[in-house]
Amino acid sequence: QVQLVESGGGLVQAGGSLRLSCAVSERTNSRYVLGWFRQAPGKEREFVAAITWSGGHTVYADSVKGRFTISRDNANNTAYLQMNTLKPEDTAVYYCARSSFIGSSIYTYRSSRLYDYWGQGTQVTVSS
Repeated sequence: QVQLVESGGGLVQAGGSLRLSCAVSERTNSRYVLGWFRQAPGKEREFVAAITWSGGHTVYADSVKGRFTISRDNANNTAYLQMNTLKPEDTAVYYCARSSFIGSSIYTYRSSRLYDYWGQGTQVTVSS
């Protein structure tokens, strides 16, 4: 059973930065994809960013493009989400997830249905 554990959430003022980490319990196939999603109170879970474990391809939601950066460290089996210029509307529980689906395009992985393992989430709160 694969486990994903997020960390790095917290309270930050608008304009600040946070870096989230997602530790994966087992070695990840280079063809797999790691994604970040978020869910704000009263809203549906939404896609944030995804990366192929090989690192060759990334995709971002328009709302975070230019502010967030997704990356991974193969040696430590860990993925990261660097979040800069945070806004109050970024407040949410952030989840990482792994997809073993082999798709033809990184853009396919904006759908949460393709992910088979999820972490427990980490809270990010941005104050105005």
